[in-house]
Formats: sequence, C-alpha cells, structure tokens
Amino acid sequence: MLAKPLAAEFIGTFWLVLGGCGSAVLAAAFPGVGIGLLGVSLAFGLTVLTMAYAIGPISGCHLNPAVTVGLWSGGRFPATSVIPYIVAQVAGGIAGAAILYLIASGKAGFSLADGLAANGYGDHSPGGYSLQAGLVSELVMTFMFLIVILGATDRRAPAGFAPIPIGLALTLIHLISIPVTNTSVNPARSTGPAVLVGDWALDQLWLFWVAPLAGALVAGLAYRLVFEKE
Repeated sequence: MLAKPLAAEFIGTFWLVLGGCGSAVLAAAFPGVGIGLLGVSLAFGLTVLTMAYAIGPISGCHLNPAVTVGLWSGGRFPATSVIPYIVAQVAGGIAGAAILYLIASGKAGFSLADGLAANGYGDHSPGGYSLQAGLVSELVMTFMFLIVILGATDRRAPAGFAPIPIGLALTLIHLISIPVTNTSVNPARSTGPAVLVGDWALDQLWLFWVAPLAGALVAGLAYRLVFEKE
C-alpha cells in the first residue's frame, strides 16, 4: 500500500523546498542578520535531517527523484514504486514553492524576477558559471550524495545514524555548489520554483533533471559493483 509512503514523500519534499528555498528567499540577505550561503546550506541539510527522522520509517525519506532512481539502480528500491514516488515528490516541491511564494509576496517590492531560489546556469547562475560547469557540478554532486546515502543506509552501517551524514552531505554539497547553480541535486526541488518563476527557469529546468538523474543512476550501479558485500 503506497498511500502512506506517498503522502510522506509529498510532505517531506514540501518541507525541503519550503525550508531550504525559503531560507534563501526570506533569510539569506535579511538586513543585519542575514544567514548567507552558510545558513542556506545548513537549512537544506536540516530539512533532510529532520524529515529523515520524521518520515524515514514510513517512506525511506527520499524527497528527491534522483535519490529514488539511485536507490533503484543500487538494488534498494522496487521499480514499480519509482514513478509514484517521483510524482509525489514533484507535487510536494511545487506545493512548497507555492507556499513560499505566498509568504514572500507579502513583502512590498517582491518580484518573481528575483528567481524564488530557482536553479540556473549562465546568466542565471549566482556566480555566472557556464552550462558545462553546471552540468558537471550537478552530476558529480548528486553522484557523491547517493554514495553517502547508500553507504549510510547499508546494512553494515551503524543503525539509526544515517540521517546525520546524509544531512551533513547535503549541507556540504550546497556549500560547494550554490555559487554554480544555486544547487539542485534534486529535480523536485528545482521544479517547484521553476513552475512559479516560468520563463528562463523552465527553459533551464532540463539540466536539473538530466544531471541529477544521471549522477544518481551511475552512483547506484557503482555502489553495487564496488561496495556491496558479496
């Protein structure tokens, strides 16, 4: 019965987008006490850490189509549940972005032209990084994220601690790659803001599906080949 796991994935991805992107939109540059890149990175890590403990026993707390695909390619997740999980995650991401928009638009002068923490490359990269740089960054960061997830949830790993390295890994990934693409490594996280922003964000959204899914697919296969216990 998938109803409860799908509801958990919806809520968890909603929290990831609202918490992570919300920290970027509402708090990163708040006058005097803005949390900056470090704070936004930590916020994304905390959304995963908190949800992993909250819904991990229910759905596995993927919150990310790339994680679902990586776990499937790593032999940890059934193929029949991949598409339903992805649909729930994308819906949660869009809902999170919509609530963030409702909150953010309550401030005078707010404009979707500022991006709502959407991911981008070229002119829409925070640091002006190219398509090639964005592609490499997203692919490699997602690959490493899945290696951490697969290792932390391995039967040989200490039980009950997986959310901590996974949350810290996502924090580290954001510390590295926010300047490059605003950090996706998660197609659902990218889709939510892109749907609201439209225009360039939707035009560039393909990258934030292709690169994370490819990185996750390769990571799952690599973990099975190199690290799985025979």
